[in-house]
Amino acid sequence: MESSKSKRILTLFLSMLYISAFTFGGGFVIVTFMKRKFVDELHWLEEREMLDMTALAQSCPGAIAVNAAILVGWKVAGFAGMAAAVLGTVLPPVAILSVISVFYRLFAANRLVALVLRGMSCGVAAVILDVSLSLGRNVLRKGQAVHCAVMAAAFIATFFFNVNVVFILLAAAAVGVLTVLLGQRKEGKHAA
Repeated sequence: MESSKSKRILTLFLSMLYISAFTFGGGFVIVTFMKRKFVDELHWLEEREMLDMTALAQSCPGAIAVNAAILVGWKVAGFAGMAAAVLGTVLPPVAILSVISVFYRLFAANRLVALVLRGMSCGVAAVILDVSLSLGRNVLRKGQAVHCAVMAAAFIATFFFNVNVVFILLAAAAVGVLTVLLGQRKEGKHAA
C-alpha cells in the first residue's frame, strides 16, 4: 500500500513538473492540462471536482496554478501529494526565471523573442478557448437552468460591461449558496 502511495506521489510530482515546464500562458492553461492529466488520463478526479477546484483556485489569493496544485495534490495524496504537486509546479518557473534574469538585457531588446512571445499568446488564447468551450458544453449538456444563466450572465458582464471578475465571482458564489439552500429546503419539504 505504501509503495502505491509513493508511486502516486511521484507520478503527481512528475506530471506537475512536466505540465509546468512546458505550458505557457498562466494558471488557466495549466489547469486545462491538469484536467487532461488527472481527470481524463489518470482518472484520479471527477470532472466536477476539477471544476470546483478551478473555481476555488481562482478565488483564492495567489497564483492559480499553485492554488490548483495544492487542491489536486491534497485530494490525490494528502499533505505529501500537496507538497509534491506544489514543488513540481514551482520548480520550472523558478529555474526559467533565474536563467532569464541573468540574461534579461539580451532578451529585452531582442525582436525575435518579442515575436515568439506574441505568437505564444495566440496559442494561449486557443487553449483557454478550448477549455472554456469544453467546460461550458458540459454545463449546457446537463441543462441546469441556474448554471446556464450564471454562465451567460458572467460572460455578458465581462465581455460587454467589463465588470471586474471579483464581483462576478462573488455574485456566482451568492447564486450557488442560494441554490444549495433552496435545494435543501425543497428536500426538507419532500421528506416531511
